Amino acid sequence: MSKDSAPPSPLSPLTYKDSGVDIAAGEALVDWLKKQPPQQTSFSSHLLSGVGGFAALFRADFPQMKKPCLVACTDGVGTKVKLAVQFQRYREVAQDMVAMSINDLICSGARPLFFLDYYACGQLQLEAAKEFLGGVRQACQDSDCLLIGGETAEMPGVYQGEDFDCAGFALGLVDEEAVLGAHRVQPGDRLLALASNGFHSNGYSLLRKVFAEDLEQWADCLLRPTALYAQVAAQMQESGGLRALAHITGGGMDNLLRVLPQGVMAELKTWPLPEEFLEVKRRAGLSYEEMLKTLNCGVGLVAVVAPESFSPLKSLAERSGHKAYDLGEVRAHSSEGSTLPPTWSQPFAEEA
Repeated sequence: MSKDSAPPSPLSPLTYKDSGVDIAAGEALVDWLKKQPPQQTSFSSHLLSGVGGFAALFRADFPQMKKPCLVACTDGVGTKVKLAVQFQRYREVAQDMVAMSINDLICSGARPLFFLDYYACGQLQLEAAKEFLGGVRQACQDSDCLLIGGETAEMPGVYQGEDFDCAGFALGLVDEEAVLGAHRVQPGDRLLALASNGFHSNGYSLLRKVFAEDLEQWADCLLRPTALYAQVAAQMQESGGLRALAHITGGGMDNLLRVLPQGVMAELKTWPLPEEFLEVKRRAGLSYEEMLKTLNCGVGLVAVVAPESFSPLKSLAERSGHKAYDLGEVRAHSSEGSTLPPTWSQPFAEEA
């Protein structure tokens, strides 16, 4: 055999860890999660097996319902994860991830059953991952929901440095006869707004640019997690008079249109625009209409309620720790479809 055709020299041994994936770290994270105290929720007794197996088992036995329907939602956190990495704060975005799915799920009238998470990074940082999963477990507990499994993926070359991404999947349950939505809404119904906890998890590609020059000063505000509404929504539904719920996220107040039937309009009253939203408006030069179509503007959830139920449900929400506002009412409208009023582009009290 000539020199030119000599076989290549053998490579040095190369392990999976050498390539950037540490299986031992992933196993340590699972072991840590399995050692956490068991969660106690309304459906804890239905869990047969959870974290650590190839799949989780949940007993689907709901004799209390005539026509049980499963409700599924999935969502992520968006570019807010960039702030979590920058400021090494993972618990807040963990709650965001849970809230973004479960706050959607409850709009159908469903009670959350369980949650699955997906956490992807370039290299697993064990303490950061523990903080994140600890936040997921707590947010699930606060939403009366079980964290029953998930996936932690190391993908060097896809994620750089400490970058990561996350997504969640929630499954809930509602009796078909109790489903909330536009089919229950009628003229004369009142609009009850539950305040947001700031920007929640929406608009962060804009917000990171708006606050780029003094980001540290605004970090606490920007990292406030999305409010959890599952427990108060369940209480409101049990109290009676709840027709529909609208989670105010991407698209802002336009989300209210999703729960209005044809032939009605939402007549909005003014509500206080929190200072952080006014600051965005000033810095970005946005109109009120652009603000309302981009950010939640201080409203995280809108409940459409029967007129006679407005006062008791507002009191219930406030006792549960949520600021609540009279947002207006539903009116008959002559044109086809549903609509927000022509004056909706500035439904705020005048700036101080």
